[in-house]
Amino acid sequence: MATAAHTGQAPKNGTLRANGERRRRSNPLRWYGWFGAAFFVFSLIQLQLDYSRILPGIAKFTKTAGLMFPPDASQWKHVLLAAVESIQVAILGTVIGIIVAFFLAFLAADNIAPNRALSWFIRSFASLLRAIPTLIWALIFIVAVGMGPLPGVLAIMVHAIGGLIKVFSQSLEEVDEGVIEAMRSTGASWLQIVLQGVLPCALSALLAWCVMRFEGDLAESTILGAVGAGGIGFELTHAMRSYHFDEALFVGLVIFMMVFSVELVSNRLKLRMRKRA
Repeated sequence: MATAAHTGQAPKNGTLRANGERRRRSNPLRWYGWFGAAFFVFSLIQLQLDYSRILPGIAKFTKTAGLMFPPDASQWKHVLLAAVESIQVAILGTVIGIIVAFFLAFLAADNIAPNRALSWFIRSFASLLRAIPTLIWALIFIVAVGMGPLPGVLAIMVHAIGGLIKVFSQSLEEVDEGVIEAMRSTGASWLQIVLQGVLPCALSALLAWCVMRFEGDLAESTILGAVGAGGIGFELTHAMRSYHFDEALFVGLVIFMMVFSVELVSNRLKLRMRKRA
């Protein structure tokens, strides 16, 4: 009887402990939820938004949208050349960023970093680079090197380095620790572990991040032209400021086709990479 009572009590105690752990885990989430809701209400009150502008704004937007049709393609040569320049800026900035981030990621990943202090420094440096938006980097480089495509390339490169170091190092950290320990037990050097053990396991993930990064950088390159960093963004800004809304619509369509085409190609590349993996 004592044994039966004991065996009946153990699952009950285990269930109570599990329920207690779930409650402790849900409490922080509940507090975050209440804080988010309270801050949302506070923002609505504190910003003092003028909702009376919404209906007149919709009417004005509708009138402006009517002026966009039909789109004016008379300046198609300038627009297409600017689109090509945006693609070039995105490619150069992204590729250089990928190369730099690729090497630094191996020094930043916790599981293979040769030095903890160096890993922390690289991660902190990458956080700083990606914390500053690409547009702000473009403005900084415009002051430093002048207007044109160069500040656009530098801005995309710097922000890409910050973002890719993070995702590359995380992909490297997901490699099975058993592979690394097995190679260490055979006396393999750090470089051998990286090239023969870690890199083959994480290569598909790294390539996927590269393709995804280029998608985002292409969209960024279209915006950088608005501040004088080269590309099709300048054509769009110029058309809007000149109230040539029909030209602006044509530029917008070119941007859409450019970004959509790159996204379509990148999706196919990702699908092939997944099949090979």
